[in-house]
Amino acid sequence: ISATIIPNVMDFENPPSFDEYSSDIRESLGLEADELFILQPTRVVKRKGVEHSIELVSRLGLKAKFIISHASGDEGHDYEKRVREYSSIMNVDTLFISDIIKPDRGKTSDGRKIYTPQDVYHHADLVTYPSDFEGFGNAFLETIYFRRPIVVNNYSVYAIDIKPKGFKAIELDDYVDSKAVELTKKVLETPVLAKEMVEHNYELGVRYYSYSVLRQKLKALLSNCFGV
Repeated sequence: ISATIIPNVMDFENPPSFDEYSSDIRESLGLEADELFILQPTRVVKRKGVEHSIELVSRLGLKAKFIISHASGDEGHDYEKRVREYSSIMNVDTLFISDIIKPDRGKTSDGRKIYTPQDVYHHADLVTYPSDFEGFGNAFLETIYFRRPIVVNNYSVYAIDIKPKGFKAIELDDYVDSKAVELTKKVLETPVLAKEMVEHNYELGVRYYSYSVLRQKLKALLSNCFGV
């Protein structure tokens, strides 16, 4: 049986826009001007490897807040409790902000501003994505789309389907080592290097995960099936 893989895609032909709505997000989250915004755009569940991110932030030794944008979901709160405890042990200032991150902007019942996931990506200095396994990896693709440097674990789909395309990422092999710490620090402290990485990755996003790729693959499938 032959098969054609249809990849996850995003609108890479049209880069994301930025407006003034989220310009106060750092202030809202209590970040100081010289403090790094390190984002984990995942749920707080065990397979997302949040402890790896906490260890990395701790070992960086840089002034930073580690910000988790999603809630625990339907898998209970025991792991979230573990993450909170581990953050305290590792002396990492971790913020859980799912109460103000929603699909649509607005206000909470107590008058706080609600931001979208797109808003937090725009303001992050670094994205961490150390998952043990994923069906694909939407957060990886979103990070590439929003031109942010990324730390990623070599989970199987990434290693087999994504990495060979040439993406530049700070990689973990199921644990945080000194090499990953030093490379992360170098990227954060060298804007030219970070820009080179994210622009390279965006170009690959256009090549492999854009709407035009989807159109081409669907057109070929329809042609093979129906001769259209």
